[in-house]
Parts: sequence; structure tokens; C-alpha cells
Amino acid sequence: MRNPTTLHLAPHFFSENERTLLESGPFVASTFLYETGVAALRLRNEQGELIMLPFQGQQIWSATFGGRNITMRSMFDQPNATQNYLNTYGGFMLHCGALTMGVPAKEDNHPLHGELPNAPYRKAQVILGEDEGGQYIGLSGEYQHTLAFTCNYVARPLVKLYAGASTCHISITIENLKKTPMDLMYMAHVNFRPVDNSRLVYSAPCTPEHARVRKSIPSHVQPTPAYLAFLQELQRNPKQHNVLRPDLAFDPEVVLTLDYQADPEGWAHTMQVHPDGNADYIRHRPAQLDQGVRWICRTPDQDALGMVLPATAEPEGYTAEKAKGHVKTLAGGASFTCEMEAGVLSVAEATQMETKINNILG
Repeated sequence: MRNPTTLHLAPHFFSENERTLLESGPFVASTFLYETGVAALRLRNEQGELIMLPFQGQQIWSATFGGRNITMRSMFDQPNATQNYLNTYGGFMLHCGALTMGVPAKEDNHPLHGELPNAPYRKAQVILGEDEGGQYIGLSGEYQHTLAFTCNYVARPLVKLYAGASTCHISITIENLKKTPMDLMYMAHVNFRPVDNSRLVYSAPCTPEHARVRKSIPSHVQPTPAYLAFLQELQRNPKQHNVLRPDLAFDPEVVLTLDYQADPEGWAHTMQVHPDGNADYIRHRPAQLDQGVRWICRTPDQDALGMVLPATAEPEGYTAEKAKGHVKTLAGGASFTCEMEAGVLSVAEATQMETKINNILG
């Protein structure tokens, strides 16, 4: 494997007119500015493209494979230049954490899903390389979060798009730069677009004991009696959500936590299998991210399927998760790394994956 080629990005590389940054074999990288002033990087291979925000959270704002945009439908047609989570929410993948994560409760004073989703990155790099997975183009960067007397860490995400692949590899490393321990919470908020009457197929048992419905209601959710009744019925019979029927009441949202099982290589698998047999797909490692959160939101204005949001904790906010023992500790000088893969599978690939998932579950 040869040493990767690194191109360091600067804000002046980006303008309203999209410009090709580099071409190499099957890969093309181009830069542009949204009308809101947010810098965007488009990475292409033979199968599709990612639009990423190199200086704002290193989000994957949109993902398209096989001519199909697999990103959630939201009220935002482009990202806004803000660090406020709800003022620019509509991306395909957002890093959440790292000191706190989840929906803050009355006892909490942290921002929704922490400081990472729209963190201002000063360093960002396009990377061309080759590893055991083949040739790839990717985006990486560094965000340092320092608060005097409190915390000092650096986050280094990396997204790789391999030649010929219809999925992308996503990872992040969080390093505690202090000599004393820090609290750690992390979630990968990966938001697919739901397809009516698709099936959810995944390597976790779908029983009331292993598919737990969130009972607490966040402040941004206004429940109705019918919605509360649906949550109770779903907890009794969680299997009914495995087919995304249009009549199911995922309005404003439903959240479950699943106990994922991994294959011999350590991967847990989740698919949305469309009626035509193609599938959206994500895999993660439960040894790294042991809480499999599922978030479904199907409203007239937003349509999103977080079929698994791999996480270190459930999304109930710092105080609640601390009480559950879900807040991890990162020793002084230590690092935390997690990885996942997300994208689409062909009919044949989805069929093979469903067999593999069934074998995991026994």
C-alpha cells in the first residue's frame, strides 16, 4: 500500500461556482459554496457521490448512489452556517458528542447532541490513498475543543469512498489531550430516506426485551393521545415497525434501542430492503458502539429513517445516561475510535446480507 496523497483545504478554495479540485482514476473532487456561505466538497466515484461540509462538522450533507439520493427529506434544501443543531438539520450523517450527547433534560445544560454536529473545523484535508479495501478518496480534518480548566480534546473524522463502491466508510477518533479523564458520549446520526413498505432487516432480536421503545418525550415533541397509544402498542409488539407501512404513526418520531449482535468479524448489520429488492445498508461494531438507537420520523415536512444510530449511550441526555452507567470515561492522553459503513446494496447483495443476518440471529 502506497503512502496517501493529502491536499489541505482552505476556505478560499470554495466559491459559488463549482470547481474541480482534482481528478484521479475513477475519482473526482470538486468544491463550491452554498448560497448560505457553507463550504461544500463533492466526492465522486463510479457509483455515486457524497457532498460533505469540510469546515462544519465534517457532515455528510447528502449521499447519492445508483442515481438515488438516500438522504432524509427535511425542511432544509441546503445547510445553514450555524452551530445550532435544529437550525440546519437535514444531513445524511452527523457526528454527535463528544462530551455530551442526546436530548437535554431539565437537569442538563448541554446543547442538543453536543458540540460536534456543526463544529467549526480549522483543518480539513482531501486524501487519495489505497489500503486493504482498495483505492479511495476521502475527507478528514481536525477539530480541537478546549475549555479552560474543563476539557481539551481533538476529533479526527475520516470518510472514505472506495473505487467501485456504493457504500462509504466512516470513522472518527477522539483523543483526550488532557492528563486527566474526560467524559465521553458519541453517536453517529445516520439519516436515510424511508421508502414505503420497505422491510427493516437487522442483526438484533425484535422482542420487547431487546427492542425497547423510548417512553420519555423530548421538549420538541408534542404528543397526542393516539401517538402515546401507538408507543405503548409498539413496546408490546415491536415487530410491527419492521415494515414501513405509510399508515404507521411515526409522527412526530419513534425511538427504540436495540441489542445488536455481531458476526464473527465484529460487525452488526442493518438494512432497509425496498419492495424492489434493493436495500439501504449500514454496519457498525457493537464492541465500539454498544447502543443501537433507531429513530424514525415520518411527517409531512420531514421523512427520516435512522435505522441504526450507533452510539455509546441512549439519547436521553447526559444526566439520565450517567445514571444508567452509559457515560464512558476517556483517560488522560487516551483515544477512542469507532467505524461504520453506510450506503446501498444491490438485490443480490441484499439477499446475501439477509441470509447472513438470519445466521447471526440463529
